[in-house]
Amino acid sequence: MELRIDRQAMVPVVQQIVDGLTEWIVQEQVPPTTRLPSVRQIARRNLLSQSCVMEACERLVAQGILASRQGSGFMVAALLPDYCRGSNGSEAGDEQHGRVTQSPWRGGLKLGAGVLPESWREPDDLSYAIRQVARADMASLFNYNDPLGLPALREQIAKRLGLLDIKALDEQVLTTAGASHALDLIMRTLFKAGDCVVVETPGHAPLFELLRLHGIRMLEVRRTPSGPDIEALEALLQQFRPTALFINSHHHNPTGSCLAPAVARQVLQLSRTYDLRVIEDDVYADLHNGSGTRLAALDDGERVIYVGSFSKTLSSSLRVGFVLASDKLIERMARVKMISCMGTSRFCEAVLAGLLASGAYRKLVQRQRQRLSTDRVAALQALEDADWEVFGKPTGGLFIWARSPVADEARLRGHALRCGVQLSCATSFSPSGEACDWQRINVAYACDPRARQFFRDTAMDRPRTF
Repeated sequence: MELRIDRQAMVPVVQQIVDGLTEWIVQEQVPPTTRLPSVRQIARRNLLSQSCVMEACERLVAQGILASRQGSGFMVAALLPDYCRGSNGSEAGDEQHGRVTQSPWRGGLKLGAGVLPESWREPDDLSYAIRQVARADMASLFNYNDPLGLPALREQIAKRLGLLDIKALDEQVLTTAGASHALDLIMRTLFKAGDCVVVETPGHAPLFELLRLHGIRMLEVRRTPSGPDIEALEALLQQFRPTALFINSHHHNPTGSCLAPAVARQVLQLSRTYDLRVIEDDVYADLHNGSGTRLAALDDGERVIYVGSFSKTLSSSLRVGFVLASDKLIERMARVKMISCMGTSRFCEAVLAGLLASGAYRKLVQRQRQRLSTDRVAALQALEDADWEVFGKPTGGLFIWARSPVADEARLRGHALRCGVQLSCATSFSPSGEACDWQRINVAYACDPRARQFFRDTAMDRPRTF
């Protein structure tokens, strides 16, 4: 089994092993349940470290291509994913194009997914924290929570905000059931039907739906690689006098861009001039590499409301988020919170507080950032090789915003379908429902063999000049 590893390539060696093993299984039509050579044999044959081969095999197990059995090593899965099989249910070569014929993948790889893959989740620390709370904190199992949230968690959140240069007192923090709940409470507390706010485009579809639900009108301002278009924003403020601006500071959804310091200062100056509230959504803060500029850190008044969440990193099911705002606003929001849902889960917040206090959460996000950084480099290289246009080059977070050289959307989606890839809806990221030819690409999915084949196919389909 020769994997042909290129050590000068930008693609990480582990990903090359994943691709090589997948290609070998498909092109050689390896029967299901066939046992692979041992990790040691594969490593020795290809001059690789055993740890790299082991990690690649574990990734293929998570993708359903390999299976593992204690004491028996790795074998080809009994039922391969559809994208590894031909249209008749078995592996087959496509003689015309010199590549594998692939049948549609039911559901498909969600290339534009908004969360980390399930295979990236690390259950051990979370399971331990859950058991600890269940054994030692019976009140968290049965009792209502404090209106502001669990005091121990709010204290931990305030400390973490201090590391971002954001001044926060415990009484200025309100816990929520994720960022969406935080945004809903803000809207219920501050706005009424018919009010006008500014949102970024492209932007986060659930935010748009939530604003529509509350009858709040949206004005669109274009997002640039350094933040909102300041000239366009000021023009909207002058003409319509909206009450608030909703903005992502770091790793904007969907473009992956970050707020430049100069733009952040301009946004705050406009907020003072036009009496504008700023709702800063920073749910990807823990996936940011290095320092950065937050509006909440620059705000010397009470204009910025800061929203954070642990759902993107820790668990989408164990939903915990928070709002940082002035004391008076937090009191108002706490009343709305208790009226609308009787408070948040004390149990979930106790689990998170334990993970924060022990340092387990900090180590978890460090590992996630490192893995995302590696995959981001490989994804950007794959997109460049396929002549995709990239909206800036993100340095952290989950997303790359990119446009394919295949201009025809039907052809692009046809390539995606054949490769077992599911793309985001073309109108998902526009407040007005306008179709867009850019794609949100989740870095954690972009190195999957299906995604890489999809990028290669679009490169083959681009117009050629002679």
